[in-house]
Amino acid sequence: MTAYKISGARIIEPNTVRTADGVNLYFRDWGEGEPVLFVGGWSLGADSWCYQMLALAEQGMRTIAFDRRGHGRSSDPGRGYDFNTLADDLAAVLEALDLEDVTLVAHSMGCNEVVRYLTRHGQRRIKRVAMLGTMTPYVVKAHDNPNGIDPSVLEHFRNEQLMKDLPKWVDDNLPPFVAPETPQGMRDWLRAMPMQASLQALYECNRSLQREDFRAELPQITLPVLLIAGTNDVSAPFELTAKPSAALLPNVKLNVYEGAPHGMFLTHMARVNSDLLDFIQS
Repeated sequence: MTAYKISGARIIEPNTVRTADGVNLYFRDWGEGEPVLFVGGWSLGADSWCYQMLALAEQGMRTIAFDRRGHGRSSDPGRGYDFNTLADDLAAVLEALDLEDVTLVAHSMGCNEVVRYLTRHGQRRIKRVAMLGTMTPYVVKAHDNPNGIDPSVLEHFRNEQLMKDLPKWVDDNLPPFVAPETPQGMRDWLRAMPMQASLQALYECNRSLQREDFRAELPQITLPVLLIAGTNDVSAPFELTAKPSAALLPNVKLNVYEGAPHGMFLTHMARVNSDLLDFIQS
């Protein structure tokens, strides 16, 4: 495990960290106490975690979330959507805020960023990790991963859907992301988040997800890890993601939510909040 030192990351104004390569990362910071840092999924930012942040802040914790580069209120630098750079951005937030004994909570692609952070920068600042709807360890079909997604499916998504009509793709994919009974107002709120992201960022992040294999990295994480997975998650199917990830992690607890979709942090909000609180307090 090689530790890469991030130098030059600093807070330049309220709610803004500037990375060493000049990218501004928006963050929000609520409450006081033991720090919990949230990392959003693909196309989602700090806003997606507000119900977890407020619930934990009310329990005496300091809750922090940030928009990754190219998302939300952060810079759109036109570069840096590989997992090494995204992990360095996470390191920049941790170091600029000088956080210690942190619980990292991530969703979807954000889990991959957290894994890369831990194997690239080390575990010194981190106390435990929660991963929801993880996209680890490797989602692409290969000779040693025969149940993965065919690369042509991901390429079709990027070239024929993402590049041609992002709003339509979001509309078509909101139903499997959340439960049928999710109120329209919540759907509209969630739908707005990808529209605030750079199309290039969405394209390149998806391409990075296709390229990178985390199977060798997961066994290096010795911290306590909570995996939360839904049986109705079509974005991160259980047999392809959470199940093999749990088998590779040395110190893992797997909570399986029957019938939960990829957006379980909204559809199963009370249960997620309770499980996170129990995990942190344990």
